[in-house]
Amino acid sequence: MKIINSADEAINSTVIKRGTTIYASGNAAAPQMLLEQLGKDLSIRHVALYSVLLLGDGYPSLFTKERCQELTHRVLFNSHNTREAVNKGWAKYHPMHLSEIPRYARTGLGPDVVLATVSGPDHGGNYSLGTTVESVLAAIQTVKKRGGTVIVERNEQMPFVLGTTIPGDYIDYLLPTSYPLPVSPVKEPDDRARRIGEIIASRYVKDGTGDTPGSTLQYGIGEVPEAVTTAILERGYGDLGIHTELFASAMIKLVKKGVVTNRWKKNINFSVSSIFLAADQEEYDWLDYNSSVQSRPCDYTNSIFTIAQQPNMVTINSAIGVDLAGNIWADSLDARKIYSGVGGQADFIRGAQYSPGGVAIIALKSTTGKGQSKIVDRCPAGITTTAIPADQVILVTEHGAFDPRRLSLGERAVGISHLAEPEERDRLLKMIYDDPAFHKPDLTMWKGVPGFTPYEKAVGRG
Repeated sequence: MKIINSADEAINSTVIKRGTTIYASGNAAAPQMLLEQLGKDLSIRHVALYSVLLLGDGYPSLFTKERCQELTHRVLFNSHNTREAVNKGWAKYHPMHLSEIPRYARTGLGPDVVLATVSGPDHGGNYSLGTTVESVLAAIQTVKKRGGTVIVERNEQMPFVLGTTIPGDYIDYLLPTSYPLPVSPVKEPDDRARRIGEIIASRYVKDGTGDTPGSTLQYGIGEVPEAVTTAILERGYGDLGIHTELFASAMIKLVKKGVVTNRWKKNINFSVSSIFLAADQEEYDWLDYNSSVQSRPCDYTNSIFTIAQQPNMVTINSAIGVDLAGNIWADSLDARKIYSGVGGQADFIRGAQYSPGGVAIIALKSTTGKGQSKIVDRCPAGITTTAIPADQVILVTEHGAFDPRRLSLGERAVGISHLAEPEERDRLLKMIYDDPAFHKPDLTMWKGVPGFTPYEKAVGRG
């Protein structure tokens, strides 16, 4: 290992030669000083950079139109940093399940260089991959087998997250740094998010009492996860577990309150995640050497087989829109405008359905901030769907919950339309009854709306 004093000692055209494939750690562990030097050094040419959700604002030169002429960005999950480049055609977007990226790192992309952020070393000389394991471990292992180069920043503000480490001799260049990690401030849930959280906690999260296993949870950041957490705490639930892709502030609250014990989980009695994103440095410090929360690669956390082993797995994800057939899209605004990425949504949706007592939930407000309905007749042409009707996903808006299981296409359309705002609901219902393509759903066998539970009933008020 060579300790370097500036990024240009390792990020240069001598180390990173023409034709090099680079893998960079993302999320809160994006190595910002290394990435900024990669953006500035225009002598580094004809290279490819793979990344997943690059956060932080310290490397704007990496995504300019000029830089993108000689550096091919291959984006596996979009962020605010990469969005313009992807949607203007300067960068390439690869739709891919998060669970598949480590396997691809070992075979398809075959990186020659890894750029990452670490913390440590511990007393054994090992370095933590910090807040992002994802597929970084697989990329590093591949690079070492191929005789490539691992270049890291050791950020003093990065927590030593237990669970996944690399030995010091895996590192070729180490740059000591200290700068704030990217954070995701907690946004107070509005009334619509609060109603969604109440429905989910009341109807789908199971309290662990006596010999009855509590739910194992997966969700991320945003108003709905905060609202679900608040509703769980208000109900006094206990003995829950966490098996997730992203561990953020909402879950920290549950662990601190003693709600999460993980005692019902199979083989591992601690919370497991592949990515960590906190609201402030205090929360990052809480993760430091905290054995109740540990990291694993995403081919473990997002493996359908691992998810299916968790008792009463409740997965809660969001979406941009849903149509009357039950197609769900979460990465794109339309077929040519990529907002985020496929990520791990499909992994958890499908894994939860094989979990004993498990359920997969897509939670979304019925309209956008501009008042456009997210419940529509048909998904946009050519868009990437992160779930299809056969996935049998529970849909929840502020108006209620819809369970598609055992329902025909026409019956589903009726139930899904009730998730929309009243005016849009009535428009969709008229269209359903006027259109023979919905096979004239026979509703005489249903008491109420097929598969739909309104908010008041879902939370026990009606």
